[in-house]
Amino acid sequence: QVQLQESGPGLVKPSQTLSLTCTVSGGSIRDTYYAWAWIRQPPGKGLEWMGVIAYDGATYYSPSLKSRTSISRDTSKNQFSLQLSSVTPEDTAVYYCAGVPQYEYDYWGQGTQVTVSS
Repeated sequence: QVQLQESGPGLVKPSQTLSLTCTVSGGSIRDTYYAWAWIRQPPGKGLEWMGVIAYDGATYYSPSLKSRTSISRDTSKNQFSLQLSSVTPEDTAVYYCAGVPQYEYDYWGQGTQVTVSS
């Protein structure tokens, strides 16, 4: 059973970089046909897909966030990470990581609140 857990600072100042890590257990981030995603939900709004890193390391990003987003992985730690640069208060949201076998978002972390404020 795949389990995921987000971690990172809950408060980030405007213009800084938001950095989060997702730790995966019960499966490998190199498992064939898996992708590993970041999704966020701003207050009062729906889920927003941010991007994924595939099992082979290929990355894909939302066009609206691509210029500010970087997803990476550390296979030795079975982790993948999110970096979102130049943040503003509109980036305040609950951030989720997810495991995506064959395009199905089957596994989710519990989410972590990140607030952008000075």
